[in-house]
Amino acid sequence: MLKKRNLIVLTVIILVSIQTITSQCAMCKAVLETGDVSMAEGVNNGISYLMVFPYLLIGTLFFVIYRYKKNAKN
Repeated sequence: MLKKRNLIVLTVIILVSIQTITSQCAMCKAVLETGDVSMAEGVNNGISYLMVFPYLLIGTLFFVIYRYKKNAKN
């Protein structure tokens, strides 16, 4: 029961934090505010793209550890 609750809480936290992914660093924002809109969108997309991979790697690692511990109990 506790594991299901933790999974639900983690899912909610991830879904709530998705909105913050579209933000950008202060330097990029200062440079791109005066520039082209399509360039700013490209930088935002690049930042989001780069942020996805660490979360995927950590998620995969936790999933593998979870499966290993689940199989070790049996």
